[in-house]
This record gives sequence, structure tokens and C-alpha cells, in this order.
Amino acid sequence: MDKLLFGDNQFFGVNHMSEEKARAQSMRFQDPAAIMRVLDAAYDEGVTTFMCTTHDKIAAICDQVRADPQRYKDFTFYPCMPYAHKYANAVTEDGPLGALKRFLPSEGLFDAALRGGMSFAKKDVEGVATLLIDAEMKMFEGLKTPVIFLQNVVVDLLLGLGFNDAFAIFANHVKRRYGAEAGFITMNMPRLLDALDKVGVENPIVCANINKIGFRMSGGFEAYDRALKERRFRAIAMSVFASGAIPPREAIEWICRQPNIESIVFGASGRENIRNTRDLVNEFWAREAA
Repeated sequence: MDKLLFGDNQFFGVNHMSEEKARAQSMRFQDPAAIMRVLDAAYDEGVTTFMCTTHDKIAAICDQVRADPQRYKDFTFYPCMPYAHKYANAVTEDGPLGALKRFLPSEGLFDAALRGGMSFAKKDVEGVATLLIDAEMKMFEGLKTPVIFLQNVVVDLLLGLGFNDAFAIFANHVKRRYGAEAGFITMNMPRLLDALDKVGVENPIVCANINKIGFRMSGGFEAYDRALKERRFRAIAMSVFASGAIPPREAIEWICRQPNIESIVFGASGRENIRNTRDLVNEFWAREAA
């Protein structure tokens, strides 16, 4: 994985410290073309991996990348699923059958319906889950997706229910069908690592809040510190700036000193912030490697 990944929270009005800023960002990025301008800036600054939800607007981004393979030959997507609002909106707009047709995998209605029908008949959770994964992946056909993430809204729900086998189902399916590694986003990294160990998901990719002040690090700062030092997994750090509570240089210097950090995912709305973050990561990661 690249050391620096570009996230999409800013495009969809997600800001954990300021509702006003979140609303302003949501308005600014209503048009996918505005999103693409920022992604172009990131790409031109060498940040070529986009870690994104499966929001409808991302489909337009996928179309543009597919349409110009020479320009975007190094562009890589890390899809994060599911995006629940998408399904609710589709049912409202198109009805249940229309929504189903919109999200079916490319092999066609019969195959997907058969898989889903048989799964429901047999109460086969694995069959239903893989059908939904394929529906989410439809927009990324023909694009690079070497890591596919399960969103924290589902990961943490499954953790709470104790349905750990679902993590193995997800990991096995994305490897078998897409040749991809599974990633898991969580608000409780230590507890997730225990669950993944139990179902045999080895050396997992786990994305979690990791920052100097313990912002939104459920399970406690000390538990995260122990996990980074003692557990075998690949950590992706998000919320490293704690939504602006930590100055960028201080935040990046601290995160680059932590063990077992594979990548940092960040969001930005302009080229200058993208470049500054890239330069800080390059400076401090190189220093730690020396």
C-alpha cells in the first residue's frame, strides 16, 4: 500500500468538529466535477490512491477514470462498502425491482437473482453477503481495486453481535472474486483484532482513528498503543489531525514515529493542503526510516 491515501469525507460533508464546515463542504462538492478537480490535484501531487465510499457520486468519478486510462494509469481505488443511503434512495426513486436492477453485478439478472434466491431459501448468509458485495463493486469494473474495505458501520455492528464469521466471508470473497485484499474500518481496533484472529484472518489491514490525543479511539489509547507494538496487522491511520485539533506538523511527526503504521489516510479540499501533507509525510517517514 502507498504511505499516503486520499480519503473522501470532505466530499460528503463529514467533519467531526464543525457542522458548519461540513455543510459548506457538502454544498461545494455537490457536482462530481468539483470532486474530480480535487482528485486531479492529489493525483498530480503523487497521491494516487483514493479510499472512497460507494456513494453514487463516486460512480461518475469511476467513469471519468475509465474514460482516460492513459491520464489515470496509476489511479487506484480502495472501495469502502456499504453506503447504506444509496440503497434507501434507490428504492425510493426506482422501486424495489428498479433498485435491484441498478445494483446487480454485471453477469446479469438471472445469475444474481438465482444466487440471492437460493441464499435466502437456504438462509445462507454467505451467499447473500457476496451478492451485496458484488453489487457494491459494480461501479469499479475495469479499475484497480487491490484493497476492498468493509465500513465501520457494519464492522462494529458485527462486532457487537459477535458475528465474527462475517469477516472471513468478506475476506474470502474479495480475494477469490476480485483478487483483492480485505480491509476493515473500525472505531475499536483492539477488539476487532481479537475477532479477526478468532476467524483466521491473518495479518489484516485495519483502518482506525490513531492520533496523538486519543480522539475517537474507542477502547482506549493504551490498548491501541499495545496493539501497534505487539499485534501482527497492517494499520492505516485515519483522523491523525483529530479533525483539526492537532497542528499538521505535530500530528504527522507523531504518527510517523508509531510502530506498524502502514499508511495514513487524509482528506483535503485544495492542492496546497494536499502538497503540505505529502511533504510532511515524506519528511518524517524518511526520518524514521533512516
